[in-house]
Amino acid sequence: MPWLSLIIPVRNDATALASLLHSLQTQRGALELIVVDGQSTDNSVALAQPLADQVLSSPPGRAQQMNAGAAVAKGEVLLFVHADTQLPEHFAALIQAAVQHADWGRFDVRLAPSSFLLRWVARLMNWRSRLTRIATGDQAIFVRRDLFQQLGGYAPIPLMEDIELCQRLKRSGRFAAIGTPLITSSRRWLKHGTLRTIGLMWSLRLRYWLGADPAALAARYYGSSKP
Repeated sequence: MPWLSLIIPVRNDATALASLLHSLQTQRGALELIVVDGQSTDNSVALAQPLADQVLSSPPGRAQQMNAGAAVAKGEVLLFVHADTQLPEHFAALIQAAVQHADWGRFDVRLAPSSFLLRWVARLMNWRSRLTRIATGDQAIFVRRDLFQQLGGYAPIPLMEDIELCQRLKRSGRFAAIGTPLITSSRRWLKHGTLRTIGLMWSLRLRYWLGADPAALAARYYGSSKP
């Protein structure tokens, strides 16, 4: 019985997904790999089938996809991973050590390809997360399955589902920030411009904290940065 279940929501992520799944094959058995496809039109599903333990279909939307994966997961701990993430070599051991004294947490992040400005973006993401105990999906959130179920999983909202979950988690369980970084793609920043993307994300978060409808925020986000 695997103790750790990786839940990977995808939608037209075949290239990145192939890289992630191939990197995890040597740990099959100890880990459970669950891919949840959100109506991809590329070959994500066909690619994942021989490389994952379960490949599920779901309506698109990360919250729905991750909840669908969590509902069938067997591991005591759930790890939610974006397809364009490269996990550190000993990530499972790092999580296992963290959950000896914590109920949930996340990894530090590095962005690649990088630049001077993007290195500072990553540092600020990590510092802010330590200070606030709020993580984003880019940081690979992990949580004990019983706590995740107790809280009802991700809220069914189209954006900010990771921040909303963390708000509930930090009231209900102990937090761990793993300093060993994972690597996540900087394509969003590079495609739309680093400063422009920073401004967009901060404005969306501010509007969220002020009570804006997540559906309106999702329309603004996906209008500027396609999933």
